[in-house]
Amino acid sequence: MKAFVFPGQGAQFVGMGKDLYDNNALAKELFEKANKILGYRITDIMFAGTDAELTQTKVTQPAVFLHSVISALCLGEEFNPSMVAGHSLGEFSALVAAGALSFEDGLKLVYARAMAMQKACEMAPSTMAAIVGLPDDKIEEICAGINREGHVVVAANYNCPGQLVISGNIEAINEACEQLKAAGAKRALPLKVGGAFHSPLMQPAKDELQAAIEATSFSAPKCPVYQNVDGKPYTDPEAIKANLIAQLTSGVRWTSCVQNMIADGADDFTECGPGKALQGMIGRIDKNVSAHGL
Repeated sequence: MKAFVFPGQGAQFVGMGKDLYDNNALAKELFEKANKILGYRITDIMFAGTDAELTQTKVTQPAVFLHSVISALCLGEEFNPSMVAGHSLGEFSALVAAGALSFEDGLKLVYARAMAMQKACEMAPSTMAAIVGLPDDKIEEICAGINREGHVVVAANYNCPGQLVISGNIEAINEACEQLKAAGAKRALPLKVGGAFHSPLMQPAKDELQAAIEATSFSAPKCPVYQNVDGKPYTDPEAIKANLIAQLTSGVRWTSCVQNMIADGADDFTECGPGKALQGMIGRIDKNVSAHGL
């Protein structure tokens, strides 16, 4: 069975989407529609901007979303998934590709999410760190021993066995990294991100995004969407909305998403969007399935 998966923030690169724009009439139409919705020419930055311009919050998330969704929509009848999933931001791409959200509404929500997350990041110095080589439960145990009010550190992205990203206040992250290295982590590396995504520190962004999501019309997707909050498949629009709202302060259960998709019959995964990060993660979760780009 075919599964399509959609990457999150961090997969962007200058030049992304230009081939689609130049060679596909539908892609050009959708990119131009996006420029009008956003009120600036995001295509100029995506195709020929600088890395600094592309990593602006108001650009990065919409750019990855647009590249991913337009890549899927341009496949036409070849886009025939039995199931879909997206990593963090990629969940919005998956929902649009599967027909649960319109292209326009998906883009507006992604832009609202990006701006709300930026505001939350500015409220408290915070970051994330990649932890390699320790079991998830050991990382959770160490984080729980450090985590307290005003000193937040939690497991955020369960990417694949042996690779987990933690999220929290800068001081708490630094303390956790030291303890995790002492416990045997091969790497405990702070990431160059603007804040503590998928942690309680995103509560202000969650509150802001909740209003936008609740005011948006969702439909039943044409196939199950495996959502980040628990890795399980959903088709009910109200449940999908609730999970999207919870996602900002919850961990991304990517390993569970992929394991559950495989258990439900997926044996061919196509990563739809920039980069190859998800293909690598899927390969580490289960070497017996095929994972590739378009």
